[in-house]
Amino acid sequence: MLFLAKMLCVSEFLCNFAQKFVNMAEVQEKWTTEIRPKDKLLSVDFREIWRYRDLMMLFVKRNIITQYKQTILGPLWFVIQPLMTTVMYMVVFGGIAKISTDGLPQPLFYLAGISFWQYFADCLTKTSNTFVSNAGIFGKVYFPRLVTPLSDVISNLVRFGIQFALFLVVYLYYAIFTDANIQPNLYALLLPILVVMLAGLALGFGILFSSMTTKYRDLQLLLSFFVSLWMYATPVIYPLSTITNEKLRIVMQLNPLTGIVEFFKYGMLGVGNHEWWMLGYSFGFMVVLLAIGIIVFNKVQKSFMDTV
Repeated sequence: MLFLAKMLCVSEFLCNFAQKFVNMAEVQEKWTTEIRPKDKLLSVDFREIWRYRDLMMLFVKRNIITQYKQTILGPLWFVIQPLMTTVMYMVVFGGIAKISTDGLPQPLFYLAGISFWQYFADCLTKTSNTFVSNAGIFGKVYFPRLVTPLSDVISNLVRFGIQFALFLVVYLYYAIFTDANIQPNLYALLLPILVVMLAGLALGFGILFSSMTTKYRDLQLLLSFFVSLWMYATPVIYPLSTITNEKLRIVMQLNPLTGIVEFFKYGMLGVGNHEWWMLGYSFGFMVVLLAIGIIVFNKVQKSFMDTV
């Protein structure tokens, strides 16, 4: 009996010691980060995205470096591509098709449209591959998935800045050394807002397409064709004033990019449609599109690894 009593005391002592050890471990263990699934489809944790800003900048740097890493001319392609495109437009649309440029010099008119359109098209194309092209990273480590498409939008600002600088060089040449009818006005101050709206539209369409391509890869093939057709539905190579058919003109104005491009041309060149309802429509379209894109994006990111 004495032996059994001693054994009970020892076992009780061991249990108490183990319990105290567990309690101490629980007290000392403090979590710095807790990853939880998003309960609300429209929720965006901006604080979390801000905490991962260093990672976003690394993605931005990666996108800029790898794009022309093994090319001879490197970043010069940012200038060569719009110049070659402008020359082609001058020959085909200005020379052969005789499409009006509202009395403006053709290089200046085409560069104005190309700089804006190219930024939108690049952002849309790259963000539309977010899940497919980054599946390897997403499957290994956690970070806010919106960091990736946001980094694509930011990195393309470098290309837009270079092309816009090229536009300004041509702009100053015609403004100083020629008698071109260029009439800049205060609407040019809307440039930062117009660029943000372009980025918002590209991001909204991009994450929406990216979410759908996880199951339907055909959309990747259709997107490049769709973007090419979309350019001709946007007043990039022609002014909106050349559309005389009223019904067709209304359809063109329903394009959310039309108001943005036209306001930019009017502010910098003095030629273009600058009805405020068009810009308001583009802004409202962007807000609704981003909301829908985020809802679909948040829903797909929970289970996309099963389908990619």
